[in-house]
Amino acid sequence: MADNARKGWREGIGRYQYIVLCVACLGWLFDTMDQWLFVFAKKPAMLALLPGADSKTIDQYMLIVTACLMIGWATGGIFFGLIGDRLGRTRTMMVTILIYAGFTGLSGLAQNWWQFGLLRFLTGFGVGGEFAAGAALVAETFPAHSRVVALGIVQATSAVGNIMAGVIYLIISGIFPVEDAWRWVFSVGIIPALLVVVIFFYVKEPESWLRAREKAKHEKKGNMGSRGALFSDPALRRNTLVGVAMAAVGVIGFWGISVFSVDLLGSVLKPLNLDPRAIELRKAFAGMAQNGGGAIGALVFPYITARIGRRKSFVISFILSFVACASAFYFTTSFVTAVLLFSFMGFALLMNISGFTVYFPELFPTRLRATGTGFCYNVARYITAVALFFTSQISLYVGLQTAALLTSLIFVLGLAVLPFAPETKDQPLPE
Repeated sequence: MADNARKGWREGIGRYQYIVLCVACLGWLFDTMDQWLFVFAKKPAMLALLPGADSKTIDQYMLIVTACLMIGWATGGIFFGLIGDRLGRTRTMMVTILIYAGFTGLSGLAQNWWQFGLLRFLTGFGVGGEFAAGAALVAETFPAHSRVVALGIVQATSAVGNIMAGVIYLIISGIFPVEDAWRWVFSVGIIPALLVVVIFFYVKEPESWLRAREKAKHEKKGNMGSRGALFSDPALRRNTLVGVAMAAVGVIGFWGISVFSVDLLGSVLKPLNLDPRAIELRKAFAGMAQNGGGAIGALVFPYITARIGRRKSFVISFILSFVACASAFYFTTSFVTAVLLFSFMGFALLMNISGFTVYFPELFPTRLRATGTGFCYNVARYITAVALFFTSQISLYVGLQTAALLTSLIFVLGLAVLPFAPETKDQPLPE
């Protein structure tokens, strides 16, 4: 293990590994681009689909539709986690990308809020499945000394996808009227389907997965992609429960707080009586600043964790996330403070998500890697959907700002989980 620590992450990496890294990065980039197209477009969509509704009703339905996305994401993630271990990483990626790209494009055709919510559910079904397959593919393709950095790069590209969504929203909202721009924004989301062609011709299944499949054929206990197997062994059961708890902290923090930052900025700018297009442009710039900070945070976590270990790195990221989220929703009083504080919040929260990308594949053996990763991440999304329901009810009485401040306490609970998390630094992937 000491030799691995002295090696540069690119040492011994060939052309094929770079192709896999590129494909995984693009898959996750487009995945997160879809998420932030929704973040930017959800309020204009609700205003168009709920004509005459007051602001509190609009906020409540935004949270409900976001919960629909979360439930679809969780359901797809768990389902395709199993499929990723049984059918293979590359075929699962192709199917999930086609699903989320297709239903993102169709979201722009919704005629009422429940159609929009249903299409968001179906989009989430594909989005949730892509992550586990992509993370497992990279973890199993790269050698031990390169794995953490490679997975960190994959997660960092999520922020690039988020920034791209801001650029797309900026351009489209500058061309079309505000009330129609959201439909065209979602139409762009069908483009990722082209990535499937590249995966089909250039990416193969990892050797470790092929060996695990052969072993499963000859050993009764070598079951591939079994949710029950996650709980049959005490060590796997502990890893699964720890993973779910940690993911719940990060996902609730991200989807229960940070994605409403652009709506917070809208309320801050409202008294200035700016032109609606000017408000949308400022929201897009603030969102891009938030995700620029996120890109840095996603790259910082692998750097830190390679030196001080997984648990200590999560302690740092959870504390930073609590401070950043509370500060952003308490001290944002102008466009300038929004850019600064949203950047800090993005940095802290993407540190968490990057940590999950590195950590979860290290908790499970090859035959259960996509299943376990998908289960942890996506049970957390079910929990988040419930949390969003309660947040929507609380926000009706205390406002979105105070509801977000209360939700940020979730990171304090996250610190209580970490003593139970196994330290995997310098350990090989379990076979």
